Amino acid sequence: MAESTATNDKLHSVECALKALREDIGLLKTEWLALEAAAGRILATDVLATLDVPPFDASAMDGYALDHRHAESWLPISQRIAAGDTALPLTPSSCARLFTGSPVPDGADCVVMQERVELSEGVSEPQALMPAALTPGDNIRLRGQDITAGHLLLSAGTQLNAAALGMLAAQGITQVEVRCRPRVALLSTGDELVDPGTPLKPGQIYNSNRPMLSEILTRFGADIVLTGSLPDCADTTREQLKKAAELADVIVTTGGVSVGEEDHVRAVLESLGRLDLWRLALRPGKPLALGRMSRGDHSICRVLGLPGNPVSSFVGAWLFLRPLLGALLGAPQMASLPEWPAISNFSTRTGPRRHYMRVRLHAGKEGLCADAFANQDSGVLSSCFAADALAVIPENTRIEPGDHIICLPLSNDF
Repeated sequence: MAESTATNDKLHSVECALKALREDIGLLKTEWLALEAAAGRILATDVLATLDVPPFDASAMDGYALDHRHAESWLPISQRIAAGDTALPLTPSSCARLFTGSPVPDGADCVVMQERVELSEGVSEPQALMPAALTPGDNIRLRGQDITAGHLLLSAGTQLNAAALGMLAAQGITQVEVRCRPRVALLSTGDELVDPGTPLKPGQIYNSNRPMLSEILTRFGADIVLTGSLPDCADTTREQLKKAAELADVIVTTGGVSVGEEDHVRAVLESLGRLDLWRLALRPGKPLALGRMSRGDHSICRVLGLPGNPVSSFVGAWLFLRPLLGALLGAPQMASLPEWPAISNFSTRTGPRRHYMRVRLHAGKEGLCADAFANQDSGVLSSCFAADALAVIPENTRIEPGDHIICLPLSNDF
């Protein structure tokens, strides 16, 4: 591996960290899945439409099809067309009874909803009186108005949500090529950490990072192939990282990246591979390590060393894990979080580090408003649970109520 580009004394920007994350990134392999199993996956190749949707001019409602020039006329009903039927050409000076989704017969250029039509009574040949002022195209879904054959249906990198799956199904597609899920090893450091369900001894705490990051990683499209704990021992940390690198595309560690005597992850990473960046100019999460390790097949395993404090891990996951996994998946929509302008309802002042504050958002008279949690300490995980977004407060900046700020939403459901 190349020599480390990180230094021990420089604070790097978030932008530098994101650039390092994407450097020399390679797309993951692909696999074919049945459409029913592809929900949430990332499309690997462009898909072109082969069919017009709808495939024929179709009625948008139950009613009668006719030539608009026969408005205000009594017309014989020459045929009845149900959805799924084949329509015959319309007999001149007649109308056709049809239903939502029925094909519109040749010779008709509009559909009148049944509530506007008066039917004759007591006659052997049923007739219908059409209303006035009919317009060509009324209540007709034209062939190809949604999708036209030969045009791009979905681009590579698209996440297959419900609507995308419906569009593929409308083309008769049963299988799609998607990116394989990134394989992630999630490792916790610290002899003080124990799993929930284990009685606590003096000086121990429960590991909250593992279930939290497992959910976030799964949300970002990862397949967690290994979880474990790294003891405060350099030799064991070395062996565990080497094992994880052979199994995973990405190793995520929590803790062990600061400068304490028992913090071994950063030093071991430097000895086994390459440390791209360490110590970032952000709050929370300054001791955050970005690096890479070579595997036996000469491919690269990326390493993201998150701080041990739960809020720092939470923020670091949104800022760095999401774009890293997105780059591996070829999903441009994951490259960065959306930026929403908002109005501050709080006061704060930053130093040399950019602050990502947990905030709640609500609609105000002048737009979206942001309320900051009073306690922004990196150990207060409850603020992450209740937060809608991260408010981005630049370095060396004073913010007062009424100031305009940028917020990064933490959920697409907001």
